[in-house]
Amino acid sequence: MAPGELDAFLAAERTCRIATNGPDGPHVTPLWFCWDGASLWLYSLTRSQRWADLRRDPRIAVVVDAGVDYFELRGAEISGIAEFVGEQPRAGEPLDELVPVEAQFAAKYFGGDGMVHDGRHAWLRVTPEKLASWDFRKIAAAGSA
Repeated sequence: MAPGELDAFLAAERTCRIATNGPDGPHVTPLWFCWDGASLWLYSLTRSQRWADLRRDPRIAVVVDAGVDYFELRGAEISGIAEFVGEQPRAGEPLDELVPVEAQFAAKYFGGDGMVHDGRHAWLRVTPEKLASWDFRKIAAAGSA
């Protein structure tokens, strides 16, 4: 995908899959996310296996994909280092860095009703060290041209 296509895709999709390094091997879980054009933001339970894994080893891989039929498949794979941002767990303490992220997240998942701070979640930022994307719809379009 071109950068603009990737940004639009990541803005529209709702669920990603996170792979962490657990004590017994890989651990994969679904999670909601936001993309700010440079980093992926994950709002994770702080008392989860994923959180514990990332505390031990911050390396992370993330996949966001869509489509059912072969010529509809598209997605992105991001790998990097998870950074813990803000309070842990988050209670809503003002932090300029999180203002746009929380506004985007609230609009995407809560219909713009404001960010919910439940005292159980906190923010992770993943700035891609490696990013790969694909869009098999382009294969179908090239074949019909």
